[in-house]
Amino acid sequence: MSSQNLIETDVANVYRAALADAAGESFVVAASATSVERLVAVLDDLDDPPAVRLFAREDTLKTVMDDFIVASTAADLIEDETLSLRIADGDGMSPLVITEGTVFSVVTAGGRVAGLATDDETFGETAREEYADAWADAAPYTLRTPPLSRVRATMEESFGPEMVTDFDGVLASLDTARGGDDGLDEVTISLLVAAKNEELLYDISKWGEDTGVASKATFSRTKTRLEEMDLIHTTKVPIDVGRPRLRLLLGDERLADADADELASVAGGLLSANGTAA
Repeated sequence: MSSQNLIETDVANVYRAALADAAGESFVVAASATSVERLVAVLDDLDDPPAVRLFAREDTLKTVMDDFIVASTAADLIEDETLSLRIADGDGMSPLVITEGTVFSVVTAGGRVAGLATDDETFGETAREEYADAWADAAPYTLRTPPLSRVRATMEESFGPEMVTDFDGVLASLDTARGGDDGLDEVTISLLVAAKNEELLYDISKWGEDTGVASKATFSRTKTRLEEMDLIHTTKVPIDVGRPRLRLLLGDERLADADADELASVAGGLLSANGTAA
């Protein structure tokens, strides 16, 4: 990558241009949640991404990783050793990208983003040494969300490819998966997809806990909330020993009639309506 300055409309384009041909390890300091989200998306999209060591404030990382779509993608990148996360120490770091040959200072102004570059060898070596030392001293950020590839693979093993197709369709229709009063998080999505496929609550809850999506208790609480809002119904299924299991079914007929890529918008509308009514 040459030392040409980059002027873009989005920080993602700066990251893409700076990292597309980078070799070895690169350092990135991200000052905002949006910057972290864009970096994860760019690394996921590149055919051959470099290894990136990302500094960000702890509260910024927590905000970003509350979104299952971003967090599970980041978890895949971490598992592939493409991305590492450490906590930036306060406000002492400016937004930048350091590759082996170039240092970019990332500046936002007037609705545009610039990557102001230098390939001065002495300055670049000094910057890399300084940030390598900072990396060694920084606390790691532990991401508890499982990789999306593992979620999909274990779901297919447990429930079959049709359920994974539905799960993918719901995720693809969402910008974020954060939950909240009218949002859909990973547990709500899993339960709705399980209900669409008429799976047992026990099975989806056990899968979720084993995979690291959420605990059985979280699945149970979310099921109760969705049932109270008439998004799902349950029917008892007798077993040889013990209490009957509960089979999940979609409740509102608008959900039952929705395709997977429509399920999120219909469910979100129903959740919002229930929240307003409450």
